[in-house]
Amino acid sequence: MPILSFDDGPGTLDCDPLNYEFSGELWFWRGPAPWYFVTVPEDESRELNATSPAVSYGWGMIPATVRIGASEWTTSLFPKDGRYIVPVKSSMRDAEQLAAATW
Repeated sequence: MPILSFDDGPGTLDCDPLNYEFSGELWFWRGPAPWYFVTVPEDESRELNATSPAVSYGWGMIPATVRIGASEWTTSLFPKDGRYIVPVKSSMRDAEQLAAATW
């Protein structure tokens, strides 16, 4: 899995953007609106949770710019089970030749 980096989006804080790099497994959520995600590691999720009240636009969602390889897009990080998850668009998965883990 490529390294992911993201920040809190432009203009949301009066300070430098938050930047994190990590690697994680791409996973599929099968639901009414199926999506692929990467889970943010625990330490970074704790930091994001502490920052969330200042940057969230509701429900704990945090605007972010995400990069995987040469692909970059804007999205929002979702809180889930005490951590955050990063949605990965199909166009980005295709461009970076990513496939979800199979169990």
